[in-house]
Amino acid sequence: MKAAARAFWLRSPGEGEIREVTLPAPREDEVLVRSLYSGVSRGTETLVFRGGVPESQYATMRAPFQEGDFPGPVKYGYLSVGVVEEGPSAVKGRTVFCLYPHQTRYVVPASAVTVVPDDVPAERAVLAGTVETAVNALWDAAPLIGDRIAVVGGGMVGSSVAALLARFPGVRVQLVDADPARAKTAEALGVGFASPADALGDCDLVVHASATEQGLARSLELLSAEGTVLELSWYGDRKVGLPLGEAFHSRRLVIRSSQVGTVSPARGNRSYGDRLALALKLLADPALDALITGESAFEELPEVMPKLASGEIPALCHLVRYGKSA
Repeated sequence: MKAAARAFWLRSPGEGEIREVTLPAPREDEVLVRSLYSGVSRGTETLVFRGGVPESQYATMRAPFQEGDFPGPVKYGYLSVGVVEEGPSAVKGRTVFCLYPHQTRYVVPASAVTVVPDDVPAERAVLAGTVETAVNALWDAAPLIGDRIAVVGGGMVGSSVAALLARFPGVRVQLVDADPARAKTAEALGVGFASPADALGDCDLVVHASATEQGLARSLELLSAEGTVLELSWYGDRKVGLPLGEAFHSRRLVIRSSQVGTVSPARGNRSYGDRLALALKLLADPALDALITGESAFEELPEVMPKLASGEIPALCHLVRYGKSA
């Protein structure tokens, strides 16, 4: 029997709507998931909402269960947590994470969901996709014991990276952001905080996640000789200028990209599933609750998403909750 559901769609850049959806009955190797929560990341997802994905990146930026095409109409999102209502006995009744858009119920292959550990609340589990990005970044960066590290950009991704770095022995970690309100986030995560002007230099590694030209330039300034900037920012269709004159060459500085779409070559023996399972395990730390900064009902998304995209609602991860009869 087919079931009814509702989904949030970007009708056109800056305009969203909720649409009725008819779901197929799950096959033997599929699951029917009832959504409990989903998350909105102010980075990638609000860039999509504004229509800022460059045409050359349409294929790269597709989410696993996206429908439609950029710039719209498109159903986009990738931070969903729900309960399996129908499916194999191994997962039926379990809380799971899935890289699915904002939708009240959905049918996906059983292989597309990952069981949330019992010690991770469903609300916090929506962070799994972002913590997975942070895991991949640190596999790429390979920080060492005692390193001096700055994370420039205290958004959702940068704060996730800082949270994981706080677990490394002997490192000096500082979250750097122009917004003084991010100091409270840094304190909750157990790392230092500084404005860009006051940030500690002589860094072995700088992770850049501010998605600004000024942040990337400041990241280079904070490096010690032969230091590395790991670039995590996604700029969409914006052009970025870089100060590659002055001492860039004489100090042998490095800029390296990291992208979650590929498992880090440094961990070539790990699968996407391994990486996501690790991210969920790391979410047992309650300090990561600091990354969830707002909440609203699914039905409110058409009004809430423009405010998230404009910054009227300041957010790291915005939590979307679904009713019991979703």
